[in-house]
Amino acid sequence: MSKRVYSTFGLMVAMLAVTAVPAFAAQPAAGASSSAAATVAMWSIITAGFALGIAAFGGALGQGKAVAAAAEGIARNPSASGEIRGALILGLVLIESLVIYAFVVSLILLFLKPFKF
Repeated sequence: MSKRVYSTFGLMVAMLAVTAVPAFAAQPAAGASSSAAATVAMWSIITAGFALGIAAFGGALGQGKAVAAAAEGIARNPSASGEIRGALILGLVLIESLVIYAFVVSLILLFLKPFKF
């Protein structure tokens, strides 16, 4: 890159740093407690969404691998299909329970006040 690009980038960073200082030094607003509660509520909703997404992704991935392994095991040894099926169903129940726990935690974050303001 040329010297001009570096100097332009440096100037932009310096201008951003100089203009951001008064914003961070501003006095808190009169309704700061309600603003803090709104911020906590907003981040609780975002956190709940990410928790549900990650839990659903992990649960689906785990269930897919479990079913694939069970199908492969039954294909290799058809006489053990009853035992494999029982272990598969138990594993799927446990995987799904983890997703349900994440759902319950997300509902708690959404509808209950996790922090008292």
